[in-house]
Amino acid sequence: MSLPTAERLRALIAALEAGLLEREAAVRLALLAALAGEHVLLIGPPGTAKSELARRLHRAFEGAPYFERLLTRFSTPEELFGPLSLKALEADRYERQTAGFLPTAGIAFLDEVFKANSAILNALLTLLNEREFDNGSGRERTPLISVVGASNEVPADEALVAFFDRFLVRVPVAPVGDESFGALLALAPPTAGAAVPLSPADRDAVAAAAARVEIGADALAALHALRAWLRTQSLAVSDRRWRQCVGLLRTAAATEGRPALDALDLWLAPYVAAAEPADVPRIAAWVDAEIARALPQEAPWLARAVQAFDKQLEVERSAPTEEGDDGAGKLALARAIGMTEEGEDGMLRVVSARLEDRLRRRWSTVHIAARVAQVDELVAHAAAQRTAVSAEADALAARLRSRVWLPPALAARWLGAHAQTLAVLDGLLATLARTREGFAALPVDDTLPAVEPAPVALPA
Repeated sequence: MSLPTAERLRALIAALEAGLLEREAAVRLALLAALAGEHVLLIGPPGTAKSELARRLHRAFEGAPYFERLLTRFSTPEELFGPLSLKALEADRYERQTAGFLPTAGIAFLDEVFKANSAILNALLTLLNEREFDNGSGRERTPLISVVGASNEVPADEALVAFFDRFLVRVPVAPVGDESFGALLALAPPTAGAAVPLSPADRDAVAAAAARVEIGADALAALHALRAWLRTQSLAVSDRRWRQCVGLLRTAAATEGRPALDALDLWLAPYVAAAEPADVPRIAAWVDAEIARALPQEAPWLARAVQAFDKQLEVERSAPTEEGDDGAGKLALARAIGMTEEGEDGMLRVVSARLEDRLRRRWSTVHIAARVAQVDELVAHAAAQRTAVSAEADALAARLRSRVWLPPALAARWLGAHAQTLAVLDGLLATLARTREGFAALPVDDTLPAVEPAPVALPA
């Protein structure tokens, strides 16, 4: 058995995603969960393509019958599991004719899944977890690959907690944003994708490969850190969900050709650990900061240091001669005249500028060299920091290139954070270059004592 190639999986994802705006995460999570044999819950208002995604998912699996039902509190078991068999009743057996109903489906979509009554929910618990259906006095295996459930909200009833827990992956689905609204209005009718569906042999190969994927040391450390952080947020994850989560991560790694999990695989964690949609972004923010280390940095210490040198340059540029108050007064008068008086052909301005230049303080070559050296030291520090950030960004980009399941928007966000940090550092380096030029251009007096200035006071 050979694994489906990354190119084939990408083509399948593209076919599922075609025309579904802002659904790249939902598409990837639904397909990955199905490959891992897990169930998906789409949480969001009506009209957000939840059912369309489920219908497309069924086409991604060869020979997988599809079943779909909208559940209400008035739904009966017959609607999901099939009518009673009259022939079985004649023989004193209580059995259902399940052909064409949920027990024979490969992919199923259950809309408003939490509105079903307890009789249906109890039967669904066994079917979802064990892939078995109690039909009469016997229990039958079902070919179920994955159930896609949909709901406008998470259940508040404690009686539904066990059923809610059967959906490993929980994906918030919102209406498209303003940026995609025009594209939404212009969408053409959906067409069936041309990608090759996954066969039962493909799924078996994925399952076998996933079982061989190891938990890398950094992935294990990241999982420990996530569990500890979730406790501080009062977010409980059951032992079963942790094991299922690792199975999902292993499936992702196996299909990407990796023999072991790494910390970046935890991008999936927000969709497993979240108890409700509002939890997803805050868990994702933790992953951004602690796992991907992809938050824009403003380099505050460096920025304050650059500002300190810039201010020192202005002080030394505007410092008067050491003639005392008289020199300072002449300099102030020259500046005032130069800014307000008018003379023929601008001559008065030229004179005042020359006077101002004469009255500017001169500096020894040692002083200027010391200031330039101090700036160079800070430049070296900033350049080293930029090199480290650039290397981290390049390494992250290299790791992300082989990822099949990571949503492009998430990859762009991570890489964009590093790009913003690099832009900040580039701006500070440009300011330092101008400051260095300013110190180097200070007026020189070779007769002054060769005294080095005190270093510029930098922030702690």
